[in-house]
Amino acid sequence: MKKLLIVLGLAAVAIHGPTAVAREAEKGKQKEVIYVSADTATFAEAMPGVSIAAVWGDRDKGAHGTFTKFAPGHDAGMHTHTSDLWLVMLKGAYLYKDDAGEKRVGPGEFIRIPGGHKHWSGGDKTEGALFYEEGKGKFDLIPAK
Repeated sequence: MKKLLIVLGLAAVAIHGPTAVAREAEKGKQKEVIYVSADTATFAEAMPGVSIAAVWGDRDKGAHGTFTKFAPGHDAGMHTHTSDLWLVMLKGAYLYKDDAGEKRVGPGEFIRIPGGHKHWSGGDKTEGALFYEEGKGKFDLIPAK
């Protein structure tokens, strides 16, 4: 019985998986290659201690990808975001705290922060942080109460 359920599950993925992937690709309608270097990107201050350079999309309106810099010692305070965020560290360290503990996310490391998850974040005291950030929805920062 267990083998039958596994086979049926794999069959469902084989049948419906490509359709779901095709729908996601169609939503993006992105046809050209995008290449941006964090070293030459044009950064603009988004808020004190944080600057961003758009890679694709518009973080004020919806799905987006950005290079984000936290100044050394930046403290974003306790907060949540409406949408999930995916971060890949490039330089320095992204400091993260939640009820489960603390994480120091360094170069070559990844962290996914689910929408609605209360956390604190900041930049390394001496190096700050440079990371690639991607989100499916509009970026927001909602201070925690």
